[in-house]
Amino acid sequence: MNFSTIEFLFYFLPLFLLVYFLLPGKNIILLIFSLFFYIWGEGLFIVLLLVLGIFNWIAGILIGEYLKKYRRVALAMAILLNLAALFYFKYIVFVLTSINLIISKSLFPIPEVLLPIGVSFFTFHAISYLVDVYKKNFPPEKNLLDFMLYIAMFPQLIAGPIIRYATVRAEIKSRVVSLADFSTGIKFFIVGLAQKILIANTIAVPVDQIFKLNATDLEFSLAWLGAIGYTLQIYFDFNGYSNMAIGLALIIGIRFPANFNYPYTALSITDFWRKWHITLSTWFRDYVYIPLGGNQKGKIRTFINLSVVFLLCGLWHGASWTFAIWGVYHGLFLIIERTSFSKKLDKFPVEIKHLYVILVVIIGWVIFRSDTLTGAIQMYKAMLGFGESKGLEHHIGLYLQPDVVLAIIFGFIYSTAYPLSIFNKISSNFPLLSKLAPIFVVISLSALFITSLSSISIGSYNPFIYFRF
Repeated sequence: MNFSTIEFLFYFLPLFLLVYFLLPGKNIILLIFSLFFYIWGEGLFIVLLLVLGIFNWIAGILIGEYLKKYRRVALAMAILLNLAALFYFKYIVFVLTSINLIISKSLFPIPEVLLPIGVSFFTFHAISYLVDVYKKNFPPEKNLLDFMLYIAMFPQLIAGPIIRYATVRAEIKSRVVSLADFSTGIKFFIVGLAQKILIANTIAVPVDQIFKLNATDLEFSLAWLGAIGYTLQIYFDFNGYSNMAIGLALIIGIRFPANFNYPYTALSITDFWRKWHITLSTWFRDYVYIPLGGNQKGKIRTFINLSVVFLLCGLWHGASWTFAIWGVYHGLFLIIERTSFSKKLDKFPVEIKHLYVILVVIIGWVIFRSDTLTGAIQMYKAMLGFGESKGLEHHIGLYLQPDVVLAIIFGFIYSTAYPLSIFNKISSNFPLLSKLAPIFVVISLSALFITSLSSISIGSYNPFIYFRF
């Protein structure tokens, strides 16, 4: 189950809100519904979630209060056990397949392993909690219910954002829902739903078709449409889901951190990673990059640390060489920007900086989206005008349907802060319009919500990229 389905919007969410606001025991209700939410889509994998949750709760108490002399060893063992579970479910098939390929023998049998949805997210939640307890940033959580709520809370359970326990600890213990928070939460949710359904899903149709084309059917304009389309799709897909998660949490009085800050307006790749999937990039910064030494041990060590972090960042997204190369690719540009190139980049006009970032990001998304290295190379060749297209059987006009064109236009516009900036300026400079602004917002949100529901109800294409991760 995800937030943009009929089951969630018409059954799960209304029932949850009704029970949550009418009955006492808010945390128990939230945990029960969260576990049911996970069972709905993952079935028996709920056992993995519960076992890891209880294990990390016990480990946190032992590290924080009892194993005084062996805290470091206990922390290392607990992290290794979490990573072992993640490795088995997410990477064992990839590793064994790669070894067999390298040695050109079927030395290792390949097991059939299903990937539990959200395993990357709740594993990272657990690791950050254990490290923070070890550092004595807060005392270990004694209440199992509260800890399991942190691990399994359904707004962030299957696709983040990645939440630190310190961020939500006080609100898990005690929270009050104000009318303002409830209203803002609904706005976030509707905007996120519209981003996902009306922009990401619409663009996903031609993008998925283009990335499946054979080399002989892929020509220059199609390749660029696929690459640019995916650049918009992944942003509005994941940002939309993050906004829905933030909105759902705010409705029940819990504040999640922002996960995106208009990353496609960045002026460097370093700036891009300050704005893209913020909770993931800060997690790697605080729990991997800084412990490795960060930028405090000389340039060479800094470059090595960046390479390690972004290789892991790539692999976090999926067990594939394409993800690994994508991570190394971004790490390489971060390294380049820590050389004298950064001073040269600062002298360029803003437009050139934007163009540089967008081109680097688009090129990176191609290999991120491609199922194989061969597929990525095929796309790159077509984007450079060296494709193998034999005719016009697959031309760009077949894919640029009116709804796709509109989604791309609105995608370009709303991937920037200009619409919000213009709205705020008009509201502040024209008092009458400022008074009418709330009415305009209500009408706009209602229209977006109804249009999104209509699209969902007719069974339109509804993939979700980050379920893979």
